[in-house]
Amino acid sequence: MKIGIIREGKTPPDQRVTLSPEQCAEVKTKYPKVELVVQPSPIRKFLDSEYTANGIELQEDLSDCEVLMGVKEVPVEMLIPNKTYFFFSHTFKLQPYNAKLLREILAKKIRLVDYEVLKDENNNRLIGFGRYAGVVGCYNAFRTLGVKSKFYDLKAAHECDNRDEMESYLHKVKLPSNFKCVLTGLGRVGNGAREIIKLLPIKEVSKSDFLNNTFNEPVFTHLDMDDYNKRISDGGFSKKDFYNQPELYKSTFPDYAAEADMYIACHYWGEGAPFIFTREDMKTPEWNISVVADISCDIDGPVASTIRPSTIADPTYGYHKLSEQECDLSDPNAIAVMAVDNLPCELPRDASKDFGRVIIDKILPCLIGDDPHAVIERASETTLEGNLSKPFSYLQDYVDRKV
Repeated sequence: MKIGIIREGKTPPDQRVTLSPEQCAEVKTKYPKVELVVQPSPIRKFLDSEYTANGIELQEDLSDCEVLMGVKEVPVEMLIPNKTYFFFSHTFKLQPYNAKLLREILAKKIRLVDYEVLKDENNNRLIGFGRYAGVVGCYNAFRTLGVKSKFYDLKAAHECDNRDEMESYLHKVKLPSNFKCVLTGLGRVGNGAREIIKLLPIKEVSKSDFLNNTFNEPVFTHLDMDDYNKRISDGGFSKKDFYNQPELYKSTFPDYAAEADMYIACHYWGEGAPFIFTREDMKTPEWNISVVADISCDIDGPVASTIRPSTIADPTYGYHKLSEQECDLSDPNAIAVMAVDNLPCELPRDASKDFGRVIIDKILPCLIGDDPHAVIERASETTLEGNLSKPFSYLQDYVDRKV
């Protein structure tokens, strides 16, 4: 098998890569029968010279590779027919802006393996950049707090060489003695955020203590979905019931919003589930949160202050909780919103290494060796014959719609 690491072609450019230079060398050692080459790139955070220094061949024309691995969507003009591609296609949820891409993939008889649907035998996702979304998002949350409060100033994550440098600035964070922060989501994103928050002078407390007690030191609490969603009829919670009939539930997050100064959103939100908080919730006298770091970044969704995504260059905007409009951060009614939707791009080297580790440990063994749980097959949206695979046959209307 010959594998090619492709150059990212989407605009705006993405500096991440599937495998770091050292990881490419590791693959060659671990799988001596596998040939691996890298397409040169002036954009990638890892320099071409770093790959060659690790004994990896640079190759512009990848047409002799069987498997091609990238990160973001591949522009249609860069697609090579009759290949197996791995990348985040953003098609399986019927995203209208990528229907043309999927049509071209089918026309060129490409087998598309979408990272987002690579799952183990228990249907758990295997790979993603969620951990580094949490890491950078949590750092940005406290950076935003510094901007809002004017107590301190942190260097932007994307201006740091790596995670170590970014974390070196956390000592500057100064929190009021009565500061309270609430965090939602216990997945990769939430656990990534915990890695940062644990480096700060802030103590974790139970949800009950958070709601009912006052403290003379900064505290945070970390919530799962059953902590802020309750059945309307009896106040209970069943995960299966919640997934199947989310309309029977309501959010109790406003109870936490009355106590918290900052909210870091790392949850997964499913369509039809209750909004975590609404615009009306923010207008009540009980509302206390002044900083919202929406790492999940669902626009006009469950975190109602997120009215648009922000950017790495300009990560924060003000949301006026009464007028429901964007406003200056200095406005007394402004909630500072951080809603960058491509957070891992701020630390491309670290995020790429984290991603590549999973590629080597979890994905390549299924691709190159035995795949008893059909991990690759189940994540293949299309086939080399130019058809949608059976689990993704529901995409046919999406493909045919000609949008």
